[in-house]
Amino acid sequence: MGTVIQLKKQINNSYFDLKNSVEEKLILVEEKIKNKLSSEVDLVQKISDYHIETGGKRLRALLVLGSSKLCCYLKGGRDINLAACVELIHGATLLHDDVIDNDSIRRGKKTPNFIWGNHSSILTGDYLLSRCFEMMVEDGNLEILKLLSSTSAKIAQGEILQLQHKGEIDMLEETYLKIISFKTAVLFSAATKVGAILGESNNKDKEALEFYGNNLGLTFQIADDTLDYNSEINIFGKETGNDFFEGKITLPIILLYQKANDAEKIKIKEFFTKKNRDEQNFKVILELIKKYNIISQCYKKAEHFIDLASNSLSIFDNSEEKRILEKLTSFSLERSF
Repeated sequence: MGTVIQLKKQINNSYFDLKNSVEEKLILVEEKIKNKLSSEVDLVQKISDYHIETGGKRLRALLVLGSSKLCCYLKGGRDINLAACVELIHGATLLHDDVIDNDSIRRGKKTPNFIWGNHSSILTGDYLLSRCFEMMVEDGNLEILKLLSSTSAKIAQGEILQLQHKGEIDMLEETYLKIISFKTAVLFSAATKVGAILGESNNKDKEALEFYGNNLGLTFQIADDTLDYNSEINIFGKETGNDFFEGKITLPIILLYQKANDAEKIKIKEFFTKKNRDEQNFKVILELIKKYNIISQCYKKAEHFIDLASNSLSIFDNSEEKRILEKLTSFSLERSF
């Protein structure tokens, strides 16, 4: 337990180091998002304002700004515009996700679909994407336009792939990794590659940052899915069980099903095939996860992607920006917020 607490200090520092290093630009990103989402339609404005107020870590925007700085993009505001653009893509996916998953709470607040209904939330998500594409066209760089357009398409495919395998208790790890690669990692990799493009980096540097972002995103999502079943992490205030109650098949359940005996497999399958799951069902799953040491196995798999992400930065000269991005890989694995 002491190890986890020790990591938390290091992880929080790495995130805030990145945030502090681009603080002035991040403020401008927030202003850009707010201005871009202004609307003459009252309901669109209300939902957009509410969505902005829920905040979030702005990690994807930070990756654009941090990677731009690493690649020596120092003048101009294109990094600010494109950081806002990446956040709008992310925001649109959250609005759509909440409808698909029928979520009522996100970041401790009621979701827009719970307050205003599914139709309004979906259309507001589309509005965010439309504004995002306006900003991409305004930037005028065809490489960035192609990158972020294909990224949006992959995210949508990831959502459909997840729906296709919903409730599939014997899902392959390969399928799971493909889902989270499309749904999460692809936007991380786009964010970091955008920074390299802005810095007019060579292809090798672009590929390295794209590879870094992809593996950072995989680690981030594996950690998020693992936190949902890690009851010990409750000391940091992270709620557990959301994925279980929604019936999502994530890495902890995939690994558990592989390890469980025949009787336990029947029970696990029964939980995920029925319409609703209760606290007692969740308690049984947590006991099995503890029995087979699933949490540490998940983290071990994530550490592989951490190593890949860190190693990909080795081609860059030593700098404060490089050090921060290297430390951020640990944040993505052991984060508690």
